[in-house]
Amino acid sequence: MISDFIKKLQEKTDLTYNEMNNIMTDILSGSTSIQENADFLSNLADKGETDDELLGMLDKMQELSLKIEPKNAGTIIDMCGTGGDKLQTFNVSTTASFVVAAAGGIVAKHGNRSTSGVSGSADIFEYFGYDLNQEPSKIVQILEKHKICFMFAQKFHPAMKHVGPARKQLGKRTAFNLLGPLSNPAGVRNQLIGVFSNEYLDRLPAILKRRGGENIMTVRSDNGMDEFSTSGTNKVCILKDDKVLINVIDPEVVGLHKSSLKDIQIKTKDDAIKSFVKVLNNTANQAMIETTALNAAGGLIVANIVDNFEEGVELAMNTIKDGKAFTLLKNFVTDTGDITKLKEIVG
Repeated sequence: MISDFIKKLQEKTDLTYNEMNNIMTDILSGSTSIQENADFLSNLADKGETDDELLGMLDKMQELSLKIEPKNAGTIIDMCGTGGDKLQTFNVSTTASFVVAAAGGIVAKHGNRSTSGVSGSADIFEYFGYDLNQEPSKIVQILEKHKICFMFAQKFHPAMKHVGPARKQLGKRTAFNLLGPLSNPAGVRNQLIGVFSNEYLDRLPAILKRRGGENIMTVRSDNGMDEFSTSGTNKVCILKDDKVLINVIDPEVVGLHKSSLKDIQIKTKDDAIKSFVKVLNNTANQAMIETTALNAAGGLIVANIVDNFEEGVELAMNTIKDGKAFTLLKNFVTDTGDITKLKEIVG
């Protein structure tokens, strides 16, 4: 059956929502071969995925995933990028997530190990002793207590193991780079998503709106980052109150300093861990701290805590400077991991 659809894709024919949903049933149950999966994903990417195709894939992924049902009162958000910008920056969205949670937000972080970057969000949490495979009920408790948790994609989407080998074999962007950030197991309706292409700035909010999305913000920096950058301007698409607004955010206009991309780039996982900690305890370089604050500002807007980027940047910077962000990290690691790992870095 899948061979018929591969042929359709080769002919640049779009598939319907139902066709895609049925194919995903076969792929995610292991009924197709690695080569068939690779051919399917490659031809789909070459043709270009339609919203209906992505939605058909996404709904099947969600149907087969584990879920959590958070007990927190308030707006729960997620913050992540699609990856694939290949710029080797530090873990911006993970760092910003702690700032948002320390500033009064609630972040149900969903992520994975890195495929194209130096370090993924899972690598950071795992380093500090967080159990990536703990049960959903335990993660609900962590989120309730600390206002931040981490849901490991491989744990929550076990059926995805059937597409892993094909993705690895292809070694290029596939539909799953887009679907990962859209498939949060906590069912969040408010998200900040960094995208690797301007094409998806308005498309992802439209897809999430069809699934009940409320406050959705997508961003791509003019330097190619799938996050807010302080080294250039940032294109932003915001879905709020059923209205879509496209905007450009200039870091200098919202009270930050222009930086250079090299100031936030890293080479090793060790660099990634140290950068993450140093931002949260306010000892990193200005570019890393301000890049985190700008991304946190986006998260705080999506979380309904602030109304604009100027307010968000000010709150985020104060949360780092007054020690709240680092206190949250200390308490989180003490409770969910190995505090000696943190003490080794800060001395």
